[in-house]
Amino acid sequence: MKDIATAFAPATVSNVGCGFDVLGFALEGPGDEVTARRIAGGVRIDDIQGDGGRLPREAERNTAGIAARALLARLFPSGDGPGVALSIRKGLPLASGLGGSAASAAAAVVAVDALVGGRAPVDVLIACALEGERDGAGSAHPDNVTPAVCGGFVLVRQMTPLEFVELPVPPGLTAVVVHPALEIETAKARELLGTSVPIADAVRQAANLGALVHALHRSDFDWLSRSLVDAIAEPRRAGLVPGLDEIKAAARRAGALGAGLSGSGPSLFALCRDRAAADAVAAAMRDEVAVRIGGACDVYVSPVAAPGARVVLPCGS
Repeated sequence: MKDIATAFAPATVSNVGCGFDVLGFALEGPGDEVTARRIAGGVRIDDIQGDGGRLPREAERNTAGIAARALLARLFPSGDGPGVALSIRKGLPLASGLGGSAASAAAAVVAVDALVGGRAPVDVLIACALEGERDGAGSAHPDNVTPAVCGGFVLVRQMTPLEFVELPVPPGLTAVVVHPALEIETAKARELLGTSVPIADAVRQAANLGALVHALHRSDFDWLSRSLVDAIAEPRRAGLVPGLDEIKAAARRAGALGAGLSGSGPSLFALCRDRAAADAVAAAMRDEVAVRIGGACDVYVSPVAAPGARVVLPCGS
């Protein structure tokens, strides 16, 4: 066993257009970092950086703290395991639609697992991270947590018991993510969805999801482009992001295969054939956000399906 371990977990794009609550992929960066240090007993939060003092410091109310407690309970059911003190560095903005709660939970379980000898299978890491993410986001979202832990581009078939599959990624496929100066709480965004879906929308969504999975397997960018349409969630959430349709249109004009909300927003993603196209799309989306929303925005360009949570040296080491 170690005395200290640090893990990084990346931002994730979930839903990915037609894949509401079932599709997600990891980004190369940014992400959250959690350091776990051995103590005599219990779980506590020593420090949180990058949250502006907004996140709970009590382990039983903190996403990373809950995930760490869940993992220790699974690994040491008799209660004879070590205690853990966590230090959290938030590299992801709060309420951004980039899986910030999932990243903190994923980094926490990977750091704690490394601290105690790396004995947990991946399904246990995901399950314990989901417990933490459920508190942070108001509900558990395996389409964020699974790629945050595992990396890659995943389809989650069901949550209990968890079943997921890693999807192939066409060579060159690159994501652009733009985070405007807005916040959208996931729980409030879900309230806009209601509890029923018109049959025509359900059929369209299912057809697009099947076509998207086919396109990924065939590296068919034309099918991919036609399939990146959300018929269920995005139309109901569009009013949360001023100029959403115009920003998406600007991305397509600049060469994007398609664009949409990342998770519940306000971040937007676009998928592109290669890095050169992605750089042009990033500039177009940045300019359109400035017109439609105003203020500064963060822009990330990343290969699709980057690595998931992993042990790293502490930031600044």
